[in-house]
Amino acid sequence: MSSGDVRAGLPDDGARMRTFVDEVFGAFKRPEQRRWAQVYLWTLIHLSGGRTPRRAARANSLPPAAARGLHRFINASPWDWVPVRRRLAGLVAARTAPQAWTVAELIIPKRGEHSAGVHRRMDAVTGRTVNCQRALGLFLASGAGSYPVDWSLVLPGVWDSDRERRRRARIPGTEAGRTAADHVLRYAAEVAAQPRIPRLPWVLDLTGCDDAAGVLAGLARLRADVVCEVAPDQRVLAGRHTPVVTTVSALMQVPRSRQTHVVLRQGAPGGIRAVPVPAHSVAVGLAHPGNDVAGARPYRVLQRPDPDGRQPARYWLTTLADHRVEEVLQLARGHTAALSAVTVLGRRFGALDFEGRSFPGWHHHMTMASAAYVYQCLFGARDAPTAPTEPAGAPSEVLTGAGNRHETAE
Repeated sequence: MSSGDVRAGLPDDGARMRTFVDEVFGAFKRPEQRRWAQVYLWTLIHLSGGRTPRRAARANSLPPAAARGLHRFINASPWDWVPVRRRLAGLVAARTAPQAWTVAELIIPKRGEHSAGVHRRMDAVTGRTVNCQRALGLFLASGAGSYPVDWSLVLPGVWDSDRERRRRARIPGTEAGRTAADHVLRYAAEVAAQPRIPRLPWVLDLTGCDDAAGVLAGLARLRADVVCEVAPDQRVLAGRHTPVVTTVSALMQVPRSRQTHVVLRQGAPGGIRAVPVPAHSVAVGLAHPGNDVAGARPYRVLQRPDPDGRQPARYWLTTLADHRVEEVLQLARGHTAALSAVTVLGRRFGALDFEGRSFPGWHHHMTMASAAYVYQCLFGARDAPTAPTEPAGAPSEVLTGAGNRHETAE
């Protein structure tokens, strides 16, 4: 059975999906590949439950021959996902008004030990050890929406040294020794190198990052603006003439050095509440030994106390000194939208359902899940996923810690 026969047997999504597939998957040299891409896209969008070719055939949504074809398209076909993702990013940039880049984490529990990157780690939410894959998604944030355009698997140290395990999972040699921070800086470098991709601020949650200063220093070398949430003990250089090393929380405890801004937020239905947001009156530097670029770069410190006093205050470092506090916090909401998108990707678009073990297969599947999400948001039904517009009350973990959980067979 050919991909054309399978596509002809599906309910018609109209010209919109065909146009979308031609635009995003135009890098495919063979029309057959584009047809299989459309069938896989349809499967991710329209099936409920586990979105895999095998389950689609079992549910009589697709004939068995189609399931085999889709399996080959994802697991055996050698197509390059990089140009597809670049086209997807370009489409999002053209169809929305992008405001920031952000990164969110996805934790994929697994039952076996052979899937690329699978390892055991502590779940920060439950306190239990889980067997999982750890992924980082790159998102373009626009208004209340955030759109996935790239993915990385974070491989733990055991995957660097086990050559046979890497060979079976088809992991390339370039994917070795990379930390989560390395992946974020790789994203930033690739974005900076693409002239058609917008130069936007990077909105990151670094509160759980082991090398937050290194990430900020790397972004400074790329001359990228940032709005980054940091831990209370994040070290900075304060003082005009003889800078001293202090922490952002200690810095903001000095009343005379703060300027309090009032941001209006929706409270109870029909009500408005005033939220005080203190900002340090003088720019600070980053305490990162051996890095003159980062040390010389001025950052503005923002503090957001919990209005109810139940949670610790949150802190941001930003290079956008000429932006109003409200505008900076609006950009920060792009990360909240990315966290919401990660949840939706797992529940509705199969991001947690990949049953294969290979590194290329996982990237193929995640590329298709991202395309399905973007299509449904920008061109699909009225029930397209939306994201919250208010930041979460407590810091969320991105570069370390727990993400979305879902039991996935291997």
